[in-house]
Amino acid sequence: MSSASPLNPQQSWQNAWNDARHRIPLLEAEVGAAPSPRARITRVGKVDAELLDAELVQLLKEPLAKALGLANSTLKAQLEPELALLIHIVLYKFSVWDQGASYGAKLQGLKYLSPKATSRFMSPSGLSASTLLVHSTLTILVPYAHNRLRAHALSNAWPDAPSSDRRRRAWELLTRVESLHGLAALLNFIFFLWNGRYRTLSDRLLGLRLVAARRHFQREVSYEFMNRQMVWHAFTEFILFLLPLINTRALRRQLSSMTSRLTLASVLPAPLRPLIGASGEEKVEPKARRGKYWMLPEEQCAICAENASTNFADPANALQSMTAVSPYATVAAISESGEGDPDQPPQFPIQTPYITSCGHVYCYYCLTERMMRTADEHSGVGPKGTQWECLRCSEGVIAADRLEAQAEGPDYMSGVDDEEEDTMSRMSFEFGSEDVDTEFTDLSGSMGSYTDNDSGMSSE
Repeated sequence: MSSASPLNPQQSWQNAWNDARHRIPLLEAEVGAAPSPRARITRVGKVDAELLDAELVQLLKEPLAKALGLANSTLKAQLEPELALLIHIVLYKFSVWDQGASYGAKLQGLKYLSPKATSRFMSPSGLSASTLLVHSTLTILVPYAHNRLRAHALSNAWPDAPSSDRRRRAWELLTRVESLHGLAALLNFIFFLWNGRYRTLSDRLLGLRLVAARRHFQREVSYEFMNRQMVWHAFTEFILFLLPLINTRALRRQLSSMTSRLTLASVLPAPLRPLIGASGEEKVEPKARRGKYWMLPEEQCAICAENASTNFADPANALQSMTAVSPYATVAAISESGEGDPDQPPQFPIQTPYITSCGHVYCYYCLTERMMRTADEHSGVGPKGTQWECLRCSEGVIAADRLEAQAEGPDYMSGVDDEEEDTMSRMSFEFGSEDVDTEFTDLSGSMGSYTDNDSGMSSE
């Protein structure tokens, strides 16, 4: 009885190799003859690339158009097409011409592929320079010329011209060309959805196709730009909410007062001050303080003059404030305007005159509004900036009382005693201290109203 001995493992591997090596050339031939797999066409990515390019142009054009509108509102409407043209040209130069793909296509992982790559002149991206020049003309210059021509035709009423007029025929020709272009674009988009090759008419005419920039491309959605936009939007919303709560006038006044007191002598130590000729005990001679409207005649309200000059700076109120007195007018100009014609009524008459603690007279409503606003905003002078700065002497106004004047003419019967009337018509404002006492009374009378009658100017 004989038993079969097992084969040697090395001998079995050798037998398997001898059987398979004759089939390897046949397998290689079959693989070489098989067609290569077709790359997956991302139609959505190509359409998204076009939308991203349009959004990028809009983001760049909006702040530039806004800045141009602030400089000159008429130039914004006139030069907006040229501004968009400039942005398109700059973006095309730094994207398609230099890198072979627009910024939107790069975000989608795409690039342009031209079948006519053998050209004498090549761009930095490796594409034909002549092809890119024609492509830029079709995608940038032709739409700009069409928009300009259409705007010119509508502004000159070409559609309303007679049928025999050449302008009407040119308008009809333009509308036919627009209709043919729209039909061709629609057919091209249908073919693009079918085979995914050419996205626009210009790409189809020049043979430019958007292909994947990498061999193994996986379409991913990146939320980095969205996160940045959300963070920036939240930050701007917080700033817009915070700015109205900040008293900018008081802050600006405090900074100006701090910088005015900050000198070289105050910074240096006391032993070093004599070296620069500064002494800590310098005597400052008192000077007469003058405000912006110190030369305005006494019978006119300086607050009304300042309000008129402020309204004059606004273009909307320019026609109503052409005769406003500027705070920086010369002494001669103010003197001539105030004392030129004694019969001429004052430009800014004082209505319901009130005299301040510094001895100057203003309108009741003007003075009350300034003092209350200064006390609320702490934007004046004095302790904590609660005192309003007089426009004539630049001193802090602590209080204001009704101006008392003796009426000329025969006695009149008002039904109220003089002492009682004086008591009812007095009002005192105290700003700069902790206690604020305000008593409102009947202020129907006006000491500064002027009427023009046959006998000239009279004060009631």
